Amino acid sequence: MPAKNTPVIAVDIGGTKIMAALFSADGKMQAKDTRPTLAGEGVDAVVERLYSAIQDILENNNLVFSQLGAISIACAGGIDTEKGIVVTPSPGLPGWSGLPLADIIKEKTGVITYVLNDASAAALGEQRYGAGKGIKDLVLLTLGTGIGGGIIIDGKLYLGANGGAGELGHMTVEAGGLPCDCGNTGCLEMYASGRAVAADAVERLRKGEKSSLAGNVEKLSAEMVGVAAQKGDKLAREVIERAAFYLGVGMVNIANIFNPQMIVIGGGLAGIGEILIAPGRKMVAERAFSISSRNIKIVGAKLGNEAGVYGAAAFAYDKRRTA
Repeated sequence: MPAKNTPVIAVDIGGTKIMAALFSADGKMQAKDTRPTLAGEGVDAVVERLYSAIQDILENNNLVFSQLGAISIACAGGIDTEKGIVVTPSPGLPGWSGLPLADIIKEKTGVITYVLNDASAAALGEQRYGAGKGIKDLVLLTLGTGIGGGIIIDGKLYLGANGGAGELGHMTVEAGGLPCDCGNTGCLEMYASGRAVAADAVERLRKGEKSSLAGNVEKLSAEMVGVAAQKGDKLAREVIERAAFYLGVGMVNIANIFNPQMIVIGGGLAGIGEILIAPGRKMVAERAFSISSRNIKIVGAKLGNEAGVYGAAAFAYDKRRTA
C-alpha cells in the first residue's frame, strides 16, 4: 500500500468528456486536464485517451507514476467497486460491459487503481468539499440526461453489497408509467431528467401548444426549456412544474428511507434553480414523515462538473486511511 502523504490522480469519465485532476495529499486540486471521450472510437481508444490524460498531467507537474499514491476513477455505469469492473455500462460508453478498468489502468501505470460510479463519487465530493461539507448523512441526486444518485451514511460512501447502491433515478414514481431503458416502467429518470424535460416539451409543441420554443422542436434541450420557464413561458413553466413534482415524489421517498440531513441536487438540469427545487422542498415538508422532514436541508450542488474528481480523490484517501 502506497504512503499516505503522496498525491493522487482522480479521473471522471463519462460519455462526453474525460476529466483528470492531480490532488495533493491534503486534498487540494493542483492541476486539471479535460478532453473529449469520443466513445464511438471504441474502448481501447478511450482507455488510451484516459492514459494520455494521466501522463500529461504528470509530465506537466514534473511527476512520474511511482510518485503517485493512487489513481481513482469515477465512471458512468454500474460499477463493481471492489473489483474495479464496469458491470453495466452507461449508454454513453458502449462496449464497456464487463470491462476490468482498474486492472487495465494498474497494468499500464503500475499504480493501484480504484473505480467507482460517477454519481457516487459526486456525492462524496459534495460531502467533503462542496454543499454538504460537515454533513454526515447526505443523498445526492444528479439531474443530467438521466438521473444518478449517491448516498453518504455516517460520513462514509454507501455502495451496497456489490457497488450498485444509489441508482435513485430508477425508483418507481409512476406505477405503470413510461418505459425506461433499464427495463422498468415509471422511473424517476423518465419524468425529472433533462431528457424527460425536453421530451415533454417537444410532445406538447408537436400537439400545437403555443410557446416561445415553437421554432426549436428539432434541437430543443432541457436548458432551453429552463431558460424559457424563467422568462415566464407558460408551456415551459408547466413542463418544469411537472418535472419538479416527480422530483419531489422522489425526494419524499429518499427522506423517508434514508432520513438524511441533506439532499443535494446536482447535474446540468439543477442549473434551472429554485423553480425546479423549491416545489420538491415543499412536498417533502408536507408529505414525508415529520421525523425525516423537520430538519432536512434540500440544496443545490456547489462543485459543478468537478464533483466527480473531488469525490474520486476522497475515495482514494479513504481507501488509504483504512488500509
